[in-house]
Amino acid sequence: MKNYALILSFLSLFIIAGCSDSLPEEEPTTKEEAQEIDEIETEEQAEKEKNDIDYTSPDSLTVLVNKEHALPEDYEPKDLVVPDVRFPFIEDDPKKQLRKEAAEALEKLFDEADKAGHELFAQSGYRSYERQEAIYAANVAEDGEEAANQYSARPGESEHQTGLVMDITSASVDFLLVQEFGDTPEGQWVAEHAHEFGFIVRYDQGKEDITGYQYEPWHLRYVGKEAATIIYEENLTLEEYVGAVED
Repeated sequence: MKNYALILSFLSLFIIAGCSDSLPEEEPTTKEEAQEIDEIETEEQAEKEKNDIDYTSPDSLTVLVNKEHALPEDYEPKDLVVPDVRFPFIEDDPKKQLRKEAAEALEKLFDEADKAGHELFAQSGYRSYERQEAIYAANVAEDGEEAANQYSARPGESEHQTGLVMDITSASVDFLLVQEFGDTPEGQWVAEHAHEFGFIVRYDQGKEDITGYQYEPWHLRYVGKEAATIIYEENLTLEEYVGAVED
């Protein structure tokens, strides 16, 4: 009788287990499979974050402006101010201006450069569509269109119109905007530390095929600390960061 009761108990358990529609989750059988899953999830998250980056709105800190992505002719930032930094000229010129957040970040960058013994000067910031139109026409007249396109933006395609760019220089290069600035102690310090203040060297060496412009160690673009740090640490261009480069 006891044996019969035991048999009934086992049969009941078997029936209950068989009726259950929940199956135990399969675990990766190897460390390699687990690592592969982690890598896929990381890539998917990175792709999602990349897709969330706003690079088309003119007011976005990560707006992409290049030969394929132009700003509206009438775009002008509403929060332009003059940063409290050194300029190699005393005239009250619109090119002293930056958007407020970028201006405050530039002041901090200049202060830290001073502490490190590097005297920087701000040379050229905001530039209107009309002003860029005149500059581009002059460059084309002097060097021809093909040559001018390597260093000068067409109107609407200049980052200066965003109010997020400041060209910087130093006395060691006679306050000029030249590639030699990148070899100076000031230029080297900026290249290593600009991201700490939200800036990137927008047109870096070896990236000309992506940016469309020659190396410009003086051209600082504000994108915010988070974006600037990723771009610096991963050696990216802004195009690569926002995902606007075809594989």
